[in-house]
Amino acid sequence: MKHCFRIGLYKQGLLHDMSKYLPSEFLIGCKYYQGTRSPNNAEREVKGYSAAWLHHKGRNKHHFEYWTDYSLEQKGAALVGVKMPRKYVAEMLMDRIAASKVYNGSKYTDHDPLAYYQNGKTHYLLHPETADQLEKLLHVLDKHGEDVLFDFVKNRYLKKRCGLDRIHKPVRCDAVKHLI
Repeated sequence: MKHCFRIGLYKQGLLHDMSKYLPSEFLIGCKYYQGTRSPNNAEREVKGYSAAWLHHKGRNKHHFEYWTDYSLEQKGAALVGVKMPRKYVAEMLMDRIAASKVYNGSKYTDHDPLAYYQNGKTHYLLHPETADQLEKLLHVLDKHGEDVLFDFVKNRYLKKRCGLDRIHKPVRCDAVKHLI
């Protein structure tokens, strides 16, 4: 919530992951809670799937899995990633940062969210443009830290004042221009 607030997504910050408090997610979360990783993975190991995750991803637009659909193309994948609106990409980014902090605790570094993304990105059903935006934003975090990233996301990315290819000085983002 506090990360969403820092980038100006107040409503999304307040409503973020509210479905976790519904019995279909909350009770499973309590049962499989470990503190170092998602309880959904523990449920998945026991059952072969996570009922809580299936419920959660269908109700929370900041998860890229929400943004999948059947392809109309006869060739290629049957399911494809759909381009995500920027406000949900930004919320997903904040969620990844917060989750990395929770799971890594005092060992957290600004590289952790990028490393986690890179470790699984070959399996993600993300629209190519969404994947490109997310990865570039994670690189900004890795190289320049939260303050520069959050400033850029709030003042440029969400306001569409420039694309990820045009970052400049007024928002202290000139240092990241070469990355994006």
